[in-house]
Amino acid sequence: MKNTIILFDLDGTLIDSTEAILESFRVAYDAFGETVPPRKAITALIGKPLHGIFSDLGISQDRIAKYVQAFREHYGRISQSKTVLLPGVRTAVERAAAFAHLGIVTTKNGHFSRQLMEHFKLMEFFDVLIGEEDVRHPKPHPEPIQKALQALPAVTGRRYMVGDTCMDMAAAQASGTVGMGVLCGYSSRAVLTQCTENLFENVPDAVTQIAKG
Repeated sequence: MKNTIILFDLDGTLIDSTEAILESFRVAYDAFGETVPPRKAITALIGKPLHGIFSDLGISQDRIAKYVQAFREHYGRISQSKTVLLPGVRTAVERAAAFAHLGIVTTKNGHFSRQLMEHFKLMEFFDVLIGEEDVRHPKPHPEPIQKALQALPAVTGRRYMVGDTCMDMAAAQASGTVGMGVLCGYSSRAVLTQCTENLFENVPDAVTQIAKG
């Protein structure tokens, strides 16, 4: 009987879609004759909802919806071909599914997220996927984790949130979930150290620790 829940972030935790994301930002900016921001400016914001990223990059509120549409139209065409699983993720997910109920909690569009997991033949291991369109308040608010937990069986064991940003860790803490920070994504060790004591190089290492109980 499974008595543990493990929730995973997506970008920078299970997958590397940096190439697809950066290309789609370039296409969106090109569509409106604007110069795309530097790579570091964009990658520093990955993990936030797309609308919020464009806002933080200086796009006015009245134009954001058009930029988001341009981004998504292109991203939808290239996401599968320009996204890879991070090293060891497939084996780690399969191992975790043997002893825990699994879910994905992401600020990414849920439709694209599900397509990617199906493309990698991993969706079957997850009982729930919460995307940006499924909540009113994205991470770091606890709502996405709370909604995922509501969709999963009740357990008396521990509940974990594995992610690569302080937004993941803040949402975990606010929802009474154990945050597990991984260094394979978009946050540095120095940054993640400020928001969690549970640091791991990658998802396989985090799952190994969780399996020990």
